[in-house]
Amino acid sequence: MYKIDSHQHFWQYNPVKDSWITDEMAVLKNNFLPADLKPELESHGFEGCVTVQAGQTEDESLFLVELTEQNSFIKGVVGWVDLVAENVEERLNYFSQYEKLKGFRHILQGETNRAYMLQPEFKHGIAKLKQFDFTYDILINNDQLIYISEFVDLFPDQLFVIDHLAKPNIKAKEIEEWKKYIIEIAKRPNVYCKVSGMVTEADWANWQPADLHPYLDVVFEAFSAKRVMYGSDWPVCLLAATYSQWYETIDDYCSRLSESEQELFWSGNAISFYNLKN
Repeated sequence: MYKIDSHQHFWQYNPVKDSWITDEMAVLKNNFLPADLKPELESHGFEGCVTVQAGQTEDESLFLVELTEQNSFIKGVVGWVDLVAENVEERLNYFSQYEKLKGFRHILQGETNRAYMLQPEFKHGIAKLKQFDFTYDILINNDQLIYISEFVDLFPDQLFVIDHLAKPNIKAKEIEEWKKYIIEIAKRPNVYCKVSGMVTEADWANWQPADLHPYLDVVFEAFSAKRVMYGSDWPVCLLAATYSQWYETIDDYCSRLSESEQELFWSGNAISFYNLKN
């Protein structure tokens, strides 16, 4: 079965640029580059990946694009652009020259203004994405879910994907509030969900696959197999699991799906969403 890892990161570690990596995340204070990921992808039967920004600069976008030129298994890039800039359309036009640059992301989870995505300047930037066929990855914490239905309803023709299930508090087994908003958001056919980043929301040292199943049940039922996609969140996943541990957990869960549903989850949805080429 053809498989795409729809969400992982590359970086050359810099303590200033990567100040979000705290001491308890020491395992991430290293360089993580394509040569490090490729063996993991190959050993688990993946044909390629989509790499996602970790830094909020245009240089980050160009760094990731450059990696695609040297590594054909990187099928797409989700970069960063200043969506609140007055010249955002000009910058999007510039980035449209790069075939493998598929979309953009902003680290909304880190904004002091929890409703940052609803400010006029940000909405103006989002409104410009569609004309260049760019997607948008929604990176939020679960407390920001209350704003997302209103946000995506403003852009019914824009493709969105929610990263990491919007980070439910799996460690504390909190589910009802998160579930309510996820079910509501999933009613929008232009919104997808990445099955990724779950182990880092669980108890890093003691999580079990069963801890994740209630949350997986919600997203697979709400979005259906037609709008979910696999992501490893490597190397961030290493805080709580090896690549194999996360992959095997999801592979086991997905064994209950039909063959056609599994093909959509493992690659078909990512390919259509990001318009990936071989």
